[in-house]
Amino acid sequence: MAESTPQNYANHARFVPLDHYVTSLILVANLGWSVWGLFRGVSVDAVFAVLVAVALILLFWYLRAFPLAVQDRLIRLEMRLRLAEVLPEDLRGRISDLATGQLVALRFASDAEMPGLVREVLEKGIADRSEIKKKIKDWQPDHLRC
Repeated sequence: MAESTPQNYANHARFVPLDHYVTSLILVANLGWSVWGLFRGVSVDAVFAVLVAVALILLFWYLRAFPLAVQDRLIRLEMRLRLAEVLPEDLRGRISDLATGQLVALRFASDAEMPGLVREVLEKGIADRSEIKKKIKDWQPDHLRC
């Protein structure tokens, strides 16, 4: 599915307002209300309401964190296969030196610029994903991102 705006560093992050703002604010408000109810009068129902509110926040967090971890693992595998094809012989042996975060950031680079970026990342020890992404000149969009 083609997007109307070309993807680049400035707009590549996926932001879902209903998830990032509305749902999270509702859950935090529910926790606050539950805690307020507990202070108004300790009861089994009030304690249970606080526990459920905390559980909902944890569920909200982990329902996002677990798929992102799986996504990073898949990107790591994809990038290791891709790098084995596009890197020169002297860099292929160093693919395992790249951390998952570095591989995730490098995925947006074109095959042509990949060897130079990988060399720079390894030689300078650049670990910050944003810093790596900012070095990409020929951005390759990922339209299947979550």
